[in-house]
Amino acid sequence: MTLAIAAVLVLILITFILFVTEALPIDVIALVILSILLLTGLTTLEESFSGFSNPAVITIAALFVLSYSLQKSGVLEYVVLFLNKLVSRSLGLGLTVYLISIALASAVVNNTAIVAIFIPITIRMADKYKISPSKVLIPLSYAAILGGTLTLVGTSTNLLVNSILIQETNEPALGMFEFAKFGAIKLSVGIVYILAVVYKILPSRTVTSSLTKSYHMGGFLTEIRITLKSPMVGKTCLERGINQNYDVMVLDILREGNLITTNIRNTVLKTDDILFVRGALDDFLRMKEIEKVTLLTDEKLTQKELEQKDNVLVECLVTEKSELIGKSILEANFRRRFGSFVLAIRREGVILRKKIAHVILKSFDALLIYGPREKIGELAKSGNFLLTQEIEKPLVKQRFWWLGILVILSAVSLAAFGILPIYKGALFGAVLILIFRVITPNEAYQSIHWQVIILIAALIPLGHAIQSSGTADWIGRSLYEFVHFFPESVRPLAFLALIYLLTMILTEVSSNAATAIIMTPIALATASQLGLNPRPFIFAICFAASASFVTPVGYQTNLMVYGPGGYKFTDYIKAGLPLAFILWILAIIFIPLFWPFSL
Repeated sequence: MTLAIAAVLVLILITFILFVTEALPIDVIALVILSILLLTGLTTLEESFSGFSNPAVITIAALFVLSYSLQKSGVLEYVVLFLNKLVSRSLGLGLTVYLISIALASAVVNNTAIVAIFIPITIRMADKYKISPSKVLIPLSYAAILGGTLTLVGTSTNLLVNSILIQETNEPALGMFEFAKFGAIKLSVGIVYILAVVYKILPSRTVTSSLTKSYHMGGFLTEIRITLKSPMVGKTCLERGINQNYDVMVLDILREGNLITTNIRNTVLKTDDILFVRGALDDFLRMKEIEKVTLLTDEKLTQKELEQKDNVLVECLVTEKSELIGKSILEANFRRRFGSFVLAIRREGVILRKKIAHVILKSFDALLIYGPREKIGELAKSGNFLLTQEIEKPLVKQRFWWLGILVILSAVSLAAFGILPIYKGALFGAVLILIFRVITPNEAYQSIHWQVIILIAALIPLGHAIQSSGTADWIGRSLYEFVHFFPESVRPLAFLALIYLLTMILTEVSSNAATAIIMTPIALATASQLGLNPRPFIFAICFAASASFVTPVGYQTNLMVYGPGGYKFTDYIKAGLPLAFILWILAIIFIPLFWPFSL
């Protein structure tokens, strides 16, 4: 082992440790690794920045723009809901059609965008069938993941592995629909498993009819009456420091039968005013003692009582592009900026209800928000949040709404027939969308998941370092020696099983893009040493990197449904581990049939 190989191995280890511990945002981790590569001389200046001009990165960015044009038009929701209405009498048939539709849409549109679009629709569908959203949200994520394995553009991982294959070998590029050979089997078995097993074993955890019950807000929402002797009489909530001194949030004021919902903090209080408040019992008791108010402990505010006039109670997800990530609700000045209140936060199966103003927000945190309908609408349009109870919307027949569909289908078709490379088709399509003003340039910039782009572009040089330093060959020799314990006739199969398993495990605890970048050079080197066709191992990496079913952190779509579904970490293990094992066995059986080991 040379010093360069040792350095690269240490860097790979550091990369995975940083991803697993979430010590830094994933894009920052990638930039840290890139900086180390450049400073240590493990990559040249040109190699260090090659990722930012990589065709896969350009293609992924363009596909984000094209996906948004479809998302904006609402055509995907319209088509899926239309199909679902045709079979609405049967839950089983309706769910089957729904999941297959999601999967097929994910084959050509970014699956993160698909899940973002369909979380509200899935929750409405659950309400329609009188079932808990927790029964159908993990299936939504799984269907989107499975659908992404049908085509080259279905997931960024496929594009990335294809790019590395083209650069490092003389192998032909991966075909647009070449993935569907095994992808269709994977999808079919996955859908059957979801309907037969996942749906049954997932708990009915969230309450469809009431968000206050879903977030267990019973002891945190109540009413307080201001007495004649209270020092609050003639003062405002701001002057008495109600929020600062007691961590009690005043949501509304009921005065002589009229509800005051605006400018609450500056409203002068009167005797017998009733305050609708949110807080903890010990905070209420301290306020009662000092402010001489009457605590109406028998009065528990429900969602129905809160939603008066134009006020609504909604659940929102913090999007991965939100500028509020890394800030607390207090630092973000949430109440003044959005004119609404955050009542609770659901994160990784845990509901936070105390001192939430100081909680640092993370991507895909689920927030229980109360405020005027108009303000909630503005909040959704800001791009910082995704509403999980969005009202059903029809197809938006704006000018050239159909162009997004035509462009995506054309780009995929031209690439499939070898007429135009996908990166050219996607880039030209994105430009066409902008020329015809289907979306604005600002919307195009906002639609791109820059964290993903930076992550991939900054980690591509790590793949170069693994290859050029001899690390891939060194690991390949180790794997070569390991598979030699098996009889010669089964060595290729043993190596395929090992590559798939390692990739699947690593993608559960790390970024699927990072896993693909690290595993692809290793697979190519080992296949070369074994004298085998690299193609079956390349496809094994593509399918395994998109086989994240066991943890919520392994794939972005799993994390997106975590909060709205009210899931626990163990729900993913129970639902996803058998599926991951089944797909591993299927991969070992079918991949060699479609892509033989012999050169």
